[in-house]
Amino acid sequence: MRLNTVTRNLLTATLVLSLSFSLSHAQFTPEEIARRGEQEEFLLKARITGFRDLGKGITLPIRVYLKKGDVELTAVWKNPSGVINGYYEGWQYEIAAYRLDKLLGLNLIPPTVERRFQGQRGSLQLWVEHKYDLLEIVDNKIQLPKEGWEAVNLERMQYLARAFDSLIANEDRSLQNTLLTEDWRTILIDHSRSFRSDARFTNNLMYGLRPLRPGGVPLPFRRLPSEFVEKLRTLTFDSIRRAVGSYLTTREINSMLNRRDLILKEIEEMISAYGRGEVIY
Repeated sequence: MRLNTVTRNLLTATLVLSLSFSLSHAQFTPEEIARRGEQEEFLLKARITGFRDLGKGITLPIRVYLKKGDVELTAVWKNPSGVINGYYEGWQYEIAAYRLDKLLGLNLIPPTVERRFQGQRGSLQLWVEHKYDLLEIVDNKIQLPKEGWEAVNLERMQYLARAFDSLIANEDRSLQNTLLTEDWRTILIDHSRSFRSDARFTNNLMYGLRPLRPGGVPLPFRRLPSEFVEKLRTLTFDSIRRAVGSYLTTREINSMLNRRDLILKEIEEMISAYGRGEVIY
């Protein structure tokens, strides 16, 4: 059977859109993900040719310029440790968040490794070229896409970021550390205030139906990819320990597993209320 041009174009567009939706939780492109191991190695071994203060952020991040052979890239180095401005900060949490992101197959966080700089240990994260952060969107009244794949993707990434931040107890998801690329993909940075393990953060979630966030207004994980939910279910202490190594303590891992159970419970509540097809895609 021959298809006319309109029908063929419609089927092609539908297929592309379907594939985009099914892969939309991976915000780095397949090509970028394939280079991740190579980029980690580059961050670990490339020669530092220069650096400068970024001039923003209370953790005083430094932009580092790297070169290995003919390749030149930049990265962000941080080493906060201890209480700063009333919050506990840890550079090791940047690495743990990236490794957990890989374990869950989210691909939302740039490659991040441990590297010494000026004699001190810290995290080194690949600099991601982006067009906006959410603060620039708000301050400059930039219109976000309101239809098409981009609009759906932005909404879904908002829910996925809420679930991830709830899992790792990230109490510092600000407008400045949610980045948007030219084609409206979402990239997450800055996780040094994560992996809280006291009772308040172990028995409650940052987001969700009963959030810790100020105001207590429900901020549910309204739509989540099935792959992410299934990987949440299969998380174990041992699988997390293998992924994050010594960057998290036993208490921090156990606290995260308790939050995982709370997230899964909320997902089941929403499925009961709205139906599985309206919550899981």
